[in-house]
Amino acid sequence: MSAAALIGHSSLVIGHSAASAPPPLLCIDIGNTHTHYGVVGPAGVTGQGTAVTPLLDDPQEGLPPRLAALLRSHPELEGIAFCSVVPAINWRLRDVLAVASKLPVFQLTHECKLGVPLTYPKPSEIGQDRLANTAAAHALGGSPAVVIDSGTAVTFDIITQKGGYEGGIIAPGIEVTRRYLHERTAQLPLLDDSLEIKGMIGQSTSEAMRIGTVVGFPGLIQALLDGVLAELSARGEPPAHLFITGGNAAFLETRLRQAVRVVPDLTLLGLAAAWRLNTN
Repeated sequence: MSAAALIGHSSLVIGHSAASAPPPLLCIDIGNTHTHYGVVGPAGVTGQGTAVTPLLDDPQEGLPPRLAALLRSHPELEGIAFCSVVPAINWRLRDVLAVASKLPVFQLTHECKLGVPLTYPKPSEIGQDRLANTAAAHALGGSPAVVIDSGTAVTFDIITQKGGYEGGIIAPGIEVTRRYLHERTAQLPLLDDSLEIKGMIGQSTSEAMRIGTVVGFPGLIQALLDGVLAELSARGEPPAHLFITGGNAAFLETRLRQAVRVVPDLTLLGLAAAWRLNTN
């Protein structure tokens, strides 16, 4: 399904017909190392880019010049929605936005509507990007749903028909695993980003490490997914919608037994869905 179709589906779910698509929205996802942004509208997610999070408010390298260009090219923007896993930087983003535009600004938090209830014992501990992914998964597929976000860490978020957002799983990403092997041993090298292997018998230290991570990483994710689906089935939940996003989503899609829907911009789509739920 295309991004445009996904957004159209999301619009229908949250109360808009395809013929009356809402105005576009600038969505910003602040991560620990990088900040991803894009304009979510009827044509899909456009104008995407990234900035280094610690330099977010830098006048040359950060968001200010990028936002200025986006605002010029999208005068029809309705507002700005953001989520953040770096609380200390939020005020810096708000300062940047206040200078760049007079558009209303919405921050997604655990106190906002997601389309499903939060039954997690301590909802304030849930990362705001995971809240956005939950809103997107519910808007695009309904419940139950499992979202796998494969980045520096791999997170699973589980949404059920009976409990809404119940919780999830956190596991190390493939890059973290490789870096840890290098940093915690005397003779293991730091591998590059390649995910290609020639076979299952490594003929060098680096090749052996590459096999271990390339083959072992999807195995870890598959085992976790199998466990989640088995528990949901034992509870009487219907088959779950499976979404995957993040840097290694395409790599994992071809290595998991279940059919999963890859949505690269799931977090930005979730911010737009949450905006509609909380501002209408």
